[in-house]
Amino acid sequence: MRPMPSNHPFPPAFLWGAATSAHQIEGNNTASDWWQIEHQPSSFITEPSGDACDSYHRWREDLELAADAGLNSYRFSIEWARLEPAPGAFSRANLAYYAKLIDTAAELGLKPLVTLHHFTNPAWVGALGSWAHPKIADLFARYCAYVAPILGQVEHICLINEPNMVTLFPVIASAGGLAALDSLPLPDPDHVKGIIAAHDAARAALRQVLPHARLGWSVASQTYHPEPGAEELAAAYQRASEDIFYDAAAGDDWIGVQSYTCRRVKAVAGELRAAPRAGSERTLTDWEYYPPALAECVRRVADLTGLPVLVTENGIATPDDARRIAYTAEALAGLAGALADGIDVRGYFHWSLLDNYEWGSFAPTFGLVAVDRTTFTRTPKPSLAYLGALARTGQLTTSKRPS
Repeated sequence: MRPMPSNHPFPPAFLWGAATSAHQIEGNNTASDWWQIEHQPSSFITEPSGDACDSYHRWREDLELAADAGLNSYRFSIEWARLEPAPGAFSRANLAYYAKLIDTAAELGLKPLVTLHHFTNPAWVGALGSWAHPKIADLFARYCAYVAPILGQVEHICLINEPNMVTLFPVIASAGGLAALDSLPLPDPDHVKGIIAAHDAARAALRQVLPHARLGWSVASQTYHPEPGAEELAAAYQRASEDIFYDAAAGDDWIGVQSYTCRRVKAVAGELRAAPRAGSERTLTDWEYYPPALAECVRRVADLTGLPVLVTENGIATPDDARRIAYTAEALAGLAGALADGIDVRGYFHWSLLDNYEWGSFAPTFGLVAVDRTTFTRTPKPSLAYLGALARTGQLTTSKRPS
C-alpha cells in the first residue's frame, strides 16, 4: 500500500456519525431477555444494565450533542422488547417515542441510521428458543412491519446487528461465559439458520412498504493474524463464523463493517486459539491496540460482497481520550486509503456516542461523551470535537501518539 499523506478527502455525501444501541443506553429494558439474564442468580453477567445512561428520557440531549459537534448522522436501535413486550401486544406509546427520536434527529440535521435488532429479544422470544424457533422469521418480520410506518424518512436501515455474535450467545452462555472456552467457538447452527431466515423475511417485508430504504446488516468483522501453521484453520474458522453472513447479504443494499482490533491466533491440537502478541498495548477490553484493523476488514469485506460499505462501528475502550483520538485518526487514515483505491465506503460511525453499558459492565469506556453514573450528566470529550471537525471539513489530519 502506498504511503498515506497527512490529509485525505472524504466524499461530500459521506456519513459521519456515532452509534448507540437501545439496551446499552436507554435503561430499564425490563421486558427483554437480556434483562432476565442479567438478574439470574447464576448469571455469567457481572453487572446489570439498570438505568444505563437514562437515554430513554435524555435522548434529545444525546441528539443535540452529536449535532452540535458537527456530525451529520446518528446510528441507534429500536428495542423490540419495548414495542412487543408480549406476543402480538404492541405498544403504540413506544412506537411514538421512537418516531419522535427519528423526527428530531432529522430536524437537527442528523440522518438516522436505524437498527431494528441490536442483541436483545423480548423475553418471550427468548423463552421460545430465540433465533432457533421455527417461526422466528415470521415473528421478526411482523415486528419490522409494525415499525415500518415510522421509517418513512430513514434512508439506511440495519436489519440485525452482528448476527455472528448473536448466534454465538447460546454457545457462550452454555459454557458459562467466554472465559470458560479454551478454543474459539463457532456459532450455533440452528441460530444461524434462523437469523438468516429472519433477515430475509424482514428484508422482503420492508421492501414492500419502504421501496426507498437501503437495507443491510452489520457483521462483527475480524482481521486474522495467524501464527505459522494456523493459516488454513483460521481461514476455515472465518468462513464458518463470519463469511456465511456476508454471503447472506447478497441482495442487500449495503454491508456494515464493525471492526476494533486484530485477532492473533494459533493452532493447538487442531483447534484455533487466541495468541495475544506479547508486549502489545491493550485496551480496557483487553484487545490489542491495532487501528489498521478497520481498513483491513473493509478491504476484505468489500471484495467478498461487492456491496457499498458502511463502517457501523469502530472505536476503542480507553480512559485516555488522547489515545482515542490517535486510534481514530489512524483508523480513518487507513479508511481514506481504501476510498482512494476505489472502495465504495459510504460512512463511518464511531462506537460509541456515550460511555455506556458494555454487555456486563460499565467499565469499558468507548464513548465520545462521558456519562456520570449517578447524575447522568453528559460531558463531551475532545474526541467528539475531533470527529465533528472531520465531519465538517471532510479532511483528516493525522494524530501522532502522545509522548
